[in-house]
Amino acid sequence: MANTPSAKKAVRKIEARTEVNKSRRSRVRTFIRKFEDAVALGDKAAAQAAFKVAEPELMRAATKGVVHKNTASRKVSRLAARLKGMSA
Repeated sequence: MANTPSAKKAVRKIEARTEVNKSRRSRVRTFIRKFEDAVALGDKAAAQAAFKVAEPELMRAATKGVVHKNTASRKVSRLAARLKGMSA
């Protein structure tokens, strides 16, 4: 249990930051899910639109420290590969 005023403040900050990070992570997952749904339906135009929205969202999450930058890059790369594979 936090005893000092600074430790109590740190706990409050951590709780606030956790809420923001949860929101960002959820947002990224939502955009990825929309992309996955478009790919599953075979709708290339919708998949492309979903990719254009999901990619910057993933990179923003990496910038904000929600996910590691290599993780974000890997996910973007795999999404792009799936999009490219749709036409083949």
